[in-house]
Amino acid sequence: MLKNTPKVKLRGLFKIFGADDKSVLPHVQNGMSKEELLEKHKHVLGLQAIDVDMQAGEITVVMGLSGSGKSTLIRHLNRLIEPTAGEIVVDGEDVTQLSQADLRTLRQEKMSMVFQKFALLPHRTVQQNAAMSLEVRGMDKETQDTEARKWLERVGLGGYEDHYPSQLSGGMQQRVGIARALTANTDIMLMDEAFSALDPLIRTDMQDLLLELQLELKKTIIFITHDLDEALKLADHLVILKDGAVVQQGEPQGILLNPADPYIEDFVSDINRARVLRIRSITNPLKSKKFAGDVEADDNLESLIALSEGDTALTYRVMSDGEPIGELNMRDLVKALVPRISSTQAA
Repeated sequence: MLKNTPKVKLRGLFKIFGADDKSVLPHVQNGMSKEELLEKHKHVLGLQAIDVDMQAGEITVVMGLSGSGKSTLIRHLNRLIEPTAGEIVVDGEDVTQLSQADLRTLRQEKMSMVFQKFALLPHRTVQQNAAMSLEVRGMDKETQDTEARKWLERVGLGGYEDHYPSQLSGGMQQRVGIARALTANTDIMLMDEAFSALDPLIRTDMQDLLLELQLELKKTIIFITHDLDEALKLADHLVILKDGAVVQQGEPQGILLNPADPYIEDFVSDINRARVLRIRSITNPLKSKKFAGDVEADDNLESLIALSEGDTALTYRVMSDGEPIGELNMRDLVKALVPRISSTQAA
């Protein structure tokens, strides 16, 4: 693929649930709301006019409240749900035009999926669950076992190969789900609320595991969540949905600093900005001669507050890969910690 050509591209994607979705589509395209569509035509608007680019090797996080359309969106990528209109382009090929045979190949060889409820077969061992994708493809038993064992080891489940899902904790079961997706060796991983059913501490561990694996594997991951902290932690590109439409998308730090809609402003107003914002996001060009020290661009603001002991007179040189890229004055850091007052709060 050419550099900067999206791995996955969605254009003009609409989904309307109902018996006659094509006939009511023009109403939605002309601005009919979700509520009005349901009231007048007894159809439910799932997605409207979705335009999103998902780059190779990045984690695209799609988030929103319940009913926003995020799970509907991810199920369009492998056509578990058929669109009412629009294009779903994967590696330059429109998935909506694939035959059933080509669609099966896409699901088996290009995309793997990690589910919220684990979706493990209870009568199969951990290893057999992890090897399922290779078994479906007809690979020999030795290859299945070798690949499954390798990825189970990588996700911290070495020694559990002969256990059954019921013998594992929830976090361990989800590790099996991730190992199964990695064993499939697909370029694209779809993760639908993959960590939502886990306890907070286990959930944090799973997020860290995913980021650790991603550093090495550079998969194209589409991750669905309703949790803003999780989205900001994982996302290279963040897409926020409301009522089936994209409200804002872009680099997470930029969205946090410049919310484009009252809905987003309310979303980010209670976030721990010191823990989430990175030094690079508020770095200024180099102009000072003296610095209190060097700091890493990807460190969070919380670490710099601790380093400076709250002294707002200090200025630090910001480094990335051993090279200076700018500077940060502590007064600018303090300003960044104050969220913009949302339009609804001001009203």
